[in-house]
Amino acid sequence: MGVLEKDSKRRTRNNNIQKIILQTVATAGFLSVALLAPNALQAFKQIGLLPKPRQKYIFNLSRNRLVKAGLLTYEDKFIRLTTKGEAKLRQLELYNYKLKKPKRWDKKWRVLIFDVPEKNRSIRDKVRNTIITIGFMRLQKSVWVYPYDCEDFVNLIKADFKIGKDLLYLIVDSIENDKEIRNHFQLSLP
Repeated sequence: MGVLEKDSKRRTRNNNIQKIILQTVATAGFLSVALLAPNALQAFKQIGLLPKPRQKYIFNLSRNRLVKAGLLTYEDKFIRLTTKGEAKLRQLELYNYKLKKPKRWDKKWRVLIFDVPEKNRSIRDKVRNTIITIGFMRLQKSVWVYPYDCEDFVNLIKADFKIGKDLLYLIVDSIENDKEIRNHFQLSLP
């Protein structure tokens, strides 16, 4: 395995660990430090994320990093999710978000047009990466198309990135010369 592959695998594992810890704390609102370890370690075991002897060590290391990063906070003997932690959890969940595809296509295109100002370039890049991850196809610079209902997903993006007025969602009956788009999404031609 090459250096890039190992690096990618490590980053993915770390994101999964963070997500499990944040979700565990978010589920209960707050958890005792003593209760948090067994619940999260059991989640690790279920997904086979870490070898058994190192689970507790890696879990504690990850939890301490999350506290240091300001995503979790200690309150007496309890751990609580901070607002920054809630935002990070939403981001991690959004990254793994999958849209449900219906059995039959309704022959309508969903078009996203976004115009995020240059001063918010990082948000623009995050929005672009998110819609690429979901599977949208790029038509033009900031114009993207998808064949299935994704309104809930778009509302989630608008709320999460706070770009409601900069992102426009359209439902279109037809797009000129859509053969390439249909091929991209493996939709049958009429």
